[in-house]
Amino acid sequence: MTGAALLGGLVLAVLVLAAPAAAHTPVPEAAGPLASGRFGGTAAAVAGLIGVVAGALALARPGGRPGTGTGRRGALVALTAGPVAMVLGGLFAATADGGLGTGNGLGGSVVALLLGLIATSLGGPALARSRRAVRSG
Repeated sequence: MTGAALLGGLVLAVLVLAAPAAAHTPVPEAAGPLASGRFGGTAAAVAGLIGVVAGALALARPGGRPGTGTGRRGALVALTAGPVAMVLGGLFAATADGGLGTGNGLGGSVVALLLGLIATSLGGPALARSRRAVRSG
């Protein structure tokens, strides 16, 4: 089983199992500066940012020089963190009550969607480049 399929199954299991539990839990009003909506959107955005940094570093690695690594690990991190950020960002954006500036995490969710897309688009070419470096080396 590949890592992406395993991660996808894990995310799906968490979403399916967490939905019934969340339906019966009372949600307190603004619990502080990082209420549940803000925390979820921010966490998704941080996952996207980690993916963007990893993808950019993997893409910036010199591909043909020996001893520098191929950037494969960074590309895989970007290709994992990017879709996770997009899924979580979409989930929190869909469940946010109110618009931007209401403290429900919609802003962080939108940022997470964009960063996830960027991370995925950086990770793809970096992975392809690392494969070329492994074959030619």
